[in-house]
Amino acid sequence: MRNPFSKTYSEEDQKMFDFLRAAKFFERLRNKEMARFLPAMHHRKYQRDEVVFFSKDPSQALYLIKKGQINLTIDVKDNFETILEINRGEAFGENSLLENAKRTYTAIVTSEEADLIVLPHFAIQEVFESNPKIKAKMMTSLSEYYNENNQRLFRSYRESFGFFSLRQMFE
Repeated sequence: MRNPFSKTYSEEDQKMFDFLRAAKFFERLRNKEMARFLPAMHHRKYQRDEVVFFSKDPSQALYLIKKGQINLTIDVKDNFETILEINRGEAFGENSLLENAKRTYTAIVTSEEADLIVLPHFAIQEVFESNPKIKAKMMTSLSEYYNENNQRLFRSYRESFGFFSLRQMFE
């Protein structure tokens, strides 16, 4: 039996919760927790070859792809080298969950257009400050994401026969 005092959400909100839950950083949150982010989210359209953000920019927002494709690239001697291609339902700009972070990659639209949901850093931090449980859940997801990336990096390094020195990471 449903609790008569529990909050009910519109069909549109429910669809947004389902969409968010599919993204890594929201997967642990309950509807009530995700609802805290809804007022701060806004939609933005981008066109092919438009840059969402550049490497070394301040991390001012988390992005979720509603439609389209984004390439995450790193700058290698005047060229952009794609490190990851992401599509609908995926999030990027994850280090906006951290305080005072700078972008580690450049995000470029590769589809004809892309519809993105933008969640500003300041809004994320406001939710985190007022609800440490939400912060803990999202930081756990972020830690798992970074752990998976480290595993891929080290596997790639082993398979590349040491064309670079991992020690350089810590210098």
